[in-house]
Amino acid sequence: MTRVLVIGACGQLGSELTLALRKLHGENNVIASDIREGNIELMKGPFETLNAMDKEGMVRIVKKHNITQIYHLAAVLSAKGEENPGFAWELNMGSLSNVLEIAKEYNLDKIYWPSSIAVFGPNTPVDNTPQQCIMDPNTVYGITKQSGERWCEYYFNHYGVDVRSLRYPGLIGYKTLPGGGTTDYAVDIYYKALQEGEFECFLSANSALPMMYMDDAVKATIDLMQATPNDIKIRSSYNVSAISFTPAEIAASIKKHLPEFKITYKPDFRQKIADSWPNSINDSAARTDWGWHHQFDLDKMTEEILKGLKNMKI
Repeated sequence: MTRVLVIGACGQLGSELTLALRKLHGENNVIASDIREGNIELMKGPFETLNAMDKEGMVRIVKKHNITQIYHLAAVLSAKGEENPGFAWELNMGSLSNVLEIAKEYNLDKIYWPSSIAVFGPNTPVDNTPQQCIMDPNTVYGITKQSGERWCEYYFNHYGVDVRSLRYPGLIGYKTLPGGGTTDYAVDIYYKALQEGEFECFLSANSALPMMYMDDAVKATIDLMQATPNDIKIRSSYNVSAISFTPAEIAASIKKHLPEFKITYKPDFRQKIADSWPNSINDSAARTDWGWHHQFDLDKMTEEILKGLKNMKI
């Protein structure tokens, strides 16, 4: 029987992925964990308080629940990481090392760990960025993700740990608040559009970045983990993509529903981070190897988010 532990389950991705995994594997077979409790829906199923740096605590939970798979989502994101780079390195790399060692020691079936477009840098091709290319990240978050990719591949090649990974673009959802990433403007903008009718963006109007609606991110993750091992050709991390847009383009999409909405621009330190990332991603390897395809474009995503936020009565 598949028994799943989700580490960092209360975050933006974890909150939605955990619920999807419970639908797939059964509510009692997916144990959410985080350093704090999550939303009401998440807490209806099994939950354990866990600091991802606590290897002994992680082992205790793995044994207690007979865990066969771990989804390790806990991380300090790009903008937050620049505020405290030492802590970001310690948490991001230390927690991954804990998970990989436990997977090796207890012969777990599968591990999932997310990478990011932050692995790319100023000398990476910015348009249709290929799977294999120069990666020279200039943020501590990107450095930990690049290092993590190498670590995951090492554990697969040397110890046979079935670890799988996706390089997420900016993830956009509305069910939880942003977590400190450079692409989080594309989450906050919907809240501000409904609450205040205006938004001050910390990126410039024409800063194009690869993005993905949360439903597609959850689908991509589960599709990858459900694929047969022979279909997984890349053991560092797969490029995945859906849409790319600028702040001006997302504002125009919102105005189709809220014509009075206004956006202004005041770029800050996050602009430099965004400028080092690609405009668009080539994910042909994921589409060929295990059949990845996205479902949401910009306008479909905007419609879905605004409807969802109105239903939540924010």
